[in-house]
Amino acid sequence: MLTLYPEIEPYARHRLAVDPPHELYLEESGNPEGVPVIVVHGGPGGGCEEWYRRFFDAERFRIILLDQRGAGRSTPLAELEGNTTQALVEDLERVRSFLGIDRWMLFGGSWGSTLSLAYAQDHPDRVLGLVLRGIFLCRPEDIHWFYQHGAGRVFPDYWHDYVATIPEVERADMVSAYYRRLTSDNELEQIQAAKAWSVWEGRCATLHPNPRVVEHFAHPHTAIALARIECHYFMNNAFLKPGQLLVNAHRLADIPGVIVHGRYDMVCPLDNAFALSEVWPQAELRIIRDAGHSASEPPIIDALMRAVETVSRQAEPRLA
Repeated sequence: MLTLYPEIEPYARHRLAVDPPHELYLEESGNPEGVPVIVVHGGPGGGCEEWYRRFFDAERFRIILLDQRGAGRSTPLAELEGNTTQALVEDLERVRSFLGIDRWMLFGGSWGSTLSLAYAQDHPDRVLGLVLRGIFLCRPEDIHWFYQHGAGRVFPDYWHDYVATIPEVERADMVSAYYRRLTSDNELEQIQAAKAWSVWEGRCATLHPNPRVVEHFAHPHTAIALARIECHYFMNNAFLKPGQLLVNAHRLADIPGVIVHGRYDMVCPLDNAFALSEVWPQAELRIIRDAGHSASEPPIIDALMRAVETVSRQAEPRLA
């Protein structure tokens, strides 16, 4: 089983002002002359972690980490103004142009797969290939599954803690109930709701319990951005047209891709990935038997690293 490459440090860090009030954090590591690959993090609002650099051979890849609007080291933290899917797609184009890159690979998981698909469908000529994990199509049924009725039947103990923040009279629409608290003027109410929302996701993200994942999701900096921005997007149907990512999948026909999805993913069930593979037959769907949703699970790490090698080989003609 493949394991992550050794730790590396960035050779460049940048701050890129986009639409006010947003300023994005991005960094470059690896080989400046290597194959450009951008990590498209999840959430929305999750931010990048340093270990994401380690999915790639530093001698062969120019590795770019970007914190999306309101996430991670981008500022203002948890900002909702001007935070839409189309804005994030445009930000990716700004970053590509800023870094002087003609074409690049996209490496995205969960919400990162959503945004990568939206970007690739809008700018297929700029994409060398796609490595996608834990597909999240952001359909109403996908949001309903995790935040209203579905995953709670698998994790009733964790669900009990998630709903405890919300009075019973409001529980018929949990996303709306959380949104009211996450956008409240009461900062204590905001952070309490944010931690409950985020910990629910962290607890369900792995096949086997992983306290380190839960601890990361529970950290106030992560929780407030993740919960506020996710809830904002879900209140607005992720700023996507109905079925948009499947309807426009034909635009990916010339782009090599590998889809990695855990068989027991309870955050974004496997039917997301299966539906995408049905309309994007050029991509290879790899179902990982002993895994859930998180990129940190060893079988997922192995599959993603193999997928990077597969897609980079297939992308060589596009590099030329």
